[in-house]
Amino acid sequence: MFKNYFKTAFRTLSRNKGYGFINITGLAVGVAACLLIFLVIQYETSFDDFHLNKNRIYRIGTAFHGPEGVDYTGGICYPADEQLKLDFPQLEKVASIHAAQGDQVTVMDESNRPTEKKFNESGLFFAEPTFFEIFNFPFLAGDAKTALAEPYTAVVTQQTAEKYFGDWHNAIGRTIKYKDKNICKITGVLQNLPANTDFPIQVVLSFKGNERDSSQDWVSTLSDLNTYVLLPPNMTVEGFNNNLAAFTKKHKPAEFAKDVMIAQPLSQIHFDSRFGNFSGSTFSKELITALSLIGLFLLVIACINFINLATAQAVNRAKEVGVRKVLGSKKKDLVLQFLSETFIITLFAVVMAILISTALLPSLNGLLKTHISFGINVTLALFLSALIISVTLLSGFYPAVILSGFNPITALKSKFTSKTVGGISLRRGLVVVQFAIAQALIMGTLIIVSQMNYFKNASMGFDKDAIINVNMPNDKISQTKLTALKTELLKQSGIKNVSFSMFAIADKGHWSSNFRFGSEQKETDFNADLKWADADAFKTYNLQFVAGRPYQASDTVRELVVNETLVKKLGITNPQDILNKKLNFWDSSIVAPVVGVVKDFHSNTLVNPIDAVVMSSWKGVYRTMSVKLEAQQAKQALAAVEKTWTGLYPDYVYQYQFLDDKIASFYKQEDQLSQLYKIFAGIAIFISCLGLYGLISFMAVQRTKEVGIRKVLGASVTSIVYMFSKEFIVLIGVAFLIAAPLAYYFMHNWLTNFTYRIQIGAGIFVLTVLSSVIIAWATVGYRAIRAALMNPVRSLRTE
Repeated sequence: MFKNYFKTAFRTLSRNKGYGFINITGLAVGVAACLLIFLVIQYETSFDDFHLNKNRIYRIGTAFHGPEGVDYTGGICYPADEQLKLDFPQLEKVASIHAAQGDQVTVMDESNRPTEKKFNESGLFFAEPTFFEIFNFPFLAGDAKTALAEPYTAVVTQQTAEKYFGDWHNAIGRTIKYKDKNICKITGVLQNLPANTDFPIQVVLSFKGNERDSSQDWVSTLSDLNTYVLLPPNMTVEGFNNNLAAFTKKHKPAEFAKDVMIAQPLSQIHFDSRFGNFSGSTFSKELITALSLIGLFLLVIACINFINLATAQAVNRAKEVGVRKVLGSKKKDLVLQFLSETFIITLFAVVMAILISTALLPSLNGLLKTHISFGINVTLALFLSALIISVTLLSGFYPAVILSGFNPITALKSKFTSKTVGGISLRRGLVVVQFAIAQALIMGTLIIVSQMNYFKNASMGFDKDAIINVNMPNDKISQTKLTALKTELLKQSGIKNVSFSMFAIADKGHWSSNFRFGSEQKETDFNADLKWADADAFKTYNLQFVAGRPYQASDTVRELVVNETLVKKLGITNPQDILNKKLNFWDSSIVAPVVGVVKDFHSNTLVNPIDAVVMSSWKGVYRTMSVKLEAQQAKQALAAVEKTWTGLYPDYVYQYQFLDDKIASFYKQEDQLSQLYKIFAGIAIFISCLGLYGLISFMAVQRTKEVGIRKVLGASVTSIVYMFSKEFIVLIGVAFLIAAPLAYYFMHNWLTNFTYRIQIGAGIFVLTVLSSVIIAWATVGYRAIRAALMNPVRSLRTE
């Protein structure tokens, strides 16, 4: 029986090749988009889920409670991890890992002499031996339990070992040099880490003998220092967090006890941007929900498109249904017959969707900077099976019921109305739903693109054009050459200014601290962003003063410059009033007067409000050089910078980045989201236009005689085209009335995530309607004109 159903279905599709092609194409595009979204979500939700004890691994973060709300970091203070081991002996494992990403590694030869292989290693970390007991990163060589147990030892990945030594089998026992300090022996080789981890590890050095700080400072918190614990099976995270609150209160100074340590599940690290992670990339649960809904909507409008086209073809199959019923076919048999046709179309569409997805996956990986692979697994197989069944039922059930319900006598006489074939009103409603979704996506896309343009073009409060940031070695010997480097660079043509600082003026790296103001004995209830930079930074970045002057050139902290926000947070209305007042940091470790106030500038992204800023010179912490170039001579100036820098620092790797590129990277995820929205909006419009084409086709068939009569009575082609066109103009208008408030509500909520944002203006809605009308008219125009140009004699003969 089913063999006969499929045979008949294939024959029907072969007789209606155009109908089958449009249906398969529409479904294939929708399913492909849905499939790609599924692969993205599957990839993003799989981060670090390959560890055996993933459900018992937690990171100890810190929540800072202040007057403006709660701030979070994934880091803790230095003495906390060792104290955790003492206060919580019931914990199975405790291990810290410290990011030193970007620091230099020199490969040593077999005689422990430096080679020419030097790398600013982006995947460099320090860790305790137990780190590899908590996390199950597989070893190709060495023992996970003992690899970092001895001082000056290191573990590298297979890829890094091959980069350093040619063959990873030769790595064990070889040595590398960290900066200009310690020579470390390779004691383990890791299998290359999977892409779905928030630990971008390439080199791990033992804390023993290296960068471990023995400070007992319970106040300062380092976001680069993460501590992980493995809870015993019988301990709940709720109970552990209660104990951590008491632990914080016990060890932190009383005025900082409100800054509570909390346990964050490993499963949440990739999704919670509040705490951050070492990969620098998070994928929020809200974004996963949004993508899931978009995938569902695209699938729904693809199914709606199928229904519209299927019911539009019902007129052509009425006699077939009548004959089958006269010959004894039951309604159930006809429903199964038409569902079989839908199943075959869906199967073809899914196969085509897999081919489309496979072809587009490299481009998607390039856009999202991911490493998604199209490998058939149980989850994907179940998803595809559920997709085929759902699409078959969703797309095919309604047309099957309508077609199988024809009265055989009426069908054989071809005498039925629009209502008989399910009614044009339902098809209109389905097209409205399609265009409502498509227009909502267009509005969302326009708003996201506008916000991204705002980010790119908004003033940061400083000059960011033609400035490069160069990584600097910060050892004592290298720092003695800073003055000579600056002097030599300023002699070069095309170089306007040079300054040294700890971080770039706008950077993801920050050093924040509170302080005491004037004679106050109490610390401020807010942190200031500490910008350690030489006196030339004001000229390099063209910072504007509203009061006072720049601090004088110095190697140590002697004078301070603050911004307007800090003045306001101190309750001072006139910037002149803060001049010569002193700020006290870290129990009088640094006490210096304020000599100037600069206009507010963005030291962070435009997502966040402007921070309070304190600037001063401190040569000992400089590790970034900023060079202002003449734009017309940039190429020659860049070559001069590299030559001069390499001449003074031959043992280090020269690396630079344009400041405007660094700032653009702050908005990587938002930029990716805008690109995805453009693609999804295009897909929605494409599928909706196919559905609209189906509706106009249905109307043209239903009104063939009407068109003939109108032409005989003198109607022009233009009036007949208008008769068809007004239908979709009304539908688009109704869809807009539905889409506009929904899009405004959700996009307004999205914009509230940004402190500095655009206003949603009427232009976005007008542009959406106009583009929808133009695109839809281009789709409908051909079919409407064809119907209008039909010979009226032939039209009137049509039964």
